[in-house]
Amino acid sequence: MLKKILIANRGEIAVRIIRACRELGVSTVAIYSEADNYALHTQMADEAVCVGGPQSKDSYLNMTNILSACVLTGCEAIHPGFGFLSESSKFAKICKECNIKFIGPDYETIELMGNKGKAREIMKKVGVPVVPGYEGKIDSSIQALEIAKEIGFPVIIKAALGGGGKGIRIVREESEFKHNFEAAKLEAQACFSDDRMYIEKFIEKPRHIEFQILADEFNNIIHLGERECSLQRNNQKVLEEAPSVFLDEETRLKMGEVAKYAAKAVNYKNAGTIEFLVDKDSNFYFMEMNTRIQVEHPITEMVTGVDIVKGQIRIASGLKLNLTQEDVNVNGNAIECRINAEDPENNFRPSPGLIDELYIPSGPGVRVDSAIYSGYEIPPYYDSMLGKMITYGATRDEAIIKMKRALGEFAIGGVKTNIDFQYDILTNKEFVKGNYDTSFISEKLMAKDI
Repeated sequence: MLKKILIANRGEIAVRIIRACRELGVSTVAIYSEADNYALHTQMADEAVCVGGPQSKDSYLNMTNILSACVLTGCEAIHPGFGFLSESSKFAKICKECNIKFIGPDYETIELMGNKGKAREIMKKVGVPVVPGYEGKIDSSIQALEIAKEIGFPVIIKAALGGGGKGIRIVREESEFKHNFEAAKLEAQACFSDDRMYIEKFIEKPRHIEFQILADEFNNIIHLGERECSLQRNNQKVLEEAPSVFLDEETRLKMGEVAKYAAKAVNYKNAGTIEFLVDKDSNFYFMEMNTRIQVEHPITEMVTGVDIVKGQIRIASGLKLNLTQEDVNVNGNAIECRINAEDPENNFRPSPGLIDELYIPSGPGVRVDSAIYSGYEIPPYYDSMLGKMITYGATRDEAIIKMKRALGEFAIGGVKTNIDFQYDILTNKEFVKGNYDTSFISEKLMAKDI
C-alpha cells in the first residue's frame, strides 16, 4: 500500500480523497492556492502546502509547483481528483518521469482517450458502436461544413480535447454552421489551449448513460453498473441516478460488457467511465471515456457498496482487484443532486461569498460530500459546486422521497444556491415517472413546465 499521497485538487473531492486515505492508513498532503488558505481540505490533511496565487493557472494547474510540493513532502503518489490536471497526459507523463505514481491510467491512455476523435476511431475499429461522425483533421470551416453536410444535419461540434460542456455547439441548419464552428473553436482554444474539433451526428433527445469501470494492473476489469446522467443544463450534469430507470436488463448487460471490452481495448488501468448515448429505441453509442474519478461516483458506491476511491488507491499501489464481476451486485437506488453556489433566477450566475448559516441534512440513507462550513468564504475563482447530496432507497420512489426531505432541510445562508431548482426537478411528474432525456431541463424546467 502507498504510504503518502499528495492530493492535487481542492473542495469536496479533496476532502473525499483524504477520508479514503485516512481509512486506509495513508498519510496525505493537501495543496492550496492563496484563496484557499482556510479551505477544509487544508485543515483535514496531515500536511498542506501553498502552491500559488488564486487563479487556477498559478496554483492548481501549476505543474512545477505541485511536483515540487510532492517531492519536498516525500509523497510517493499524486491523486488528481477530477478537473484541473486529472486528464492531463503531460502531467501524468512528468509524474512517471519523476518516479511519482499518478493515481489514474497511464499517460498514453489519457492522451489516447482524451482526444475524442481518436477515441471514436479506436472504438470503431474494435467494433464498439459509435455515433456517425468524422474523426480526421479539420483544417477550415469550409471543410467542416462539407463534412457536416455529408453526415447530415443536425450535427454536434465538439472540442477534440474538451470536457465539462465547453467547446460544444449543436447545429440544426446549414446556414448556422460556420458561425457556430468558429465560436466552438475559440472556446476550445480558451478552455483547453487546443482548437482541434470533431463533428458527429446529433442524436435527438438521447439518454446519457455511463458505466463505471475499475481495472487493475493485472488485466482484471469489472464494471460497477450504470449511472443515468441525462439531466443536464448546457451540457453539464445537474442530477444523476443509479441504476437507470430506462434500461431493460438485456440492454444493461450488453452495455456493461461493451464498456469492459472498450476498456480492455486501450489497456485501461484504474477507475474510468465509459459514456454512452442511448436513443429512444435503446440503441447505444460510445460517446467518450473519462479517464478519472467522476463527480457522480457516490451513487455507484451507494448501490454497490464499493468504495471507488479506495479502489483507485489500491490499484495504484499495485494490488489486484478484490472483486470479480460476479461479486458486483446493484441493490436499491441512489440519486445525487449537485449543490451549487449559483442563482437560478439570474441565469445561474455564480454566487460566491460568505456562508453565514449552514445546516447539512443527515439521517438514514442521506450522504453529503462537501467542503463547506459556517464562516467559509466561497472564492470566485473556481467551479461553483459546493458539494453533492446523495440519497439511497430500496426503491427509486424511496430515494426520491428522501432527497426531497433532505433538500427541504438543507440550509445555506449568505449565498444563492440551486437547492430549490433541484427540488423542482424531483417534484416534476415526468421525472418521477422516469420520462426524461437530455433535453428535459431546457424544455421542461426552464420553460417553467413543472
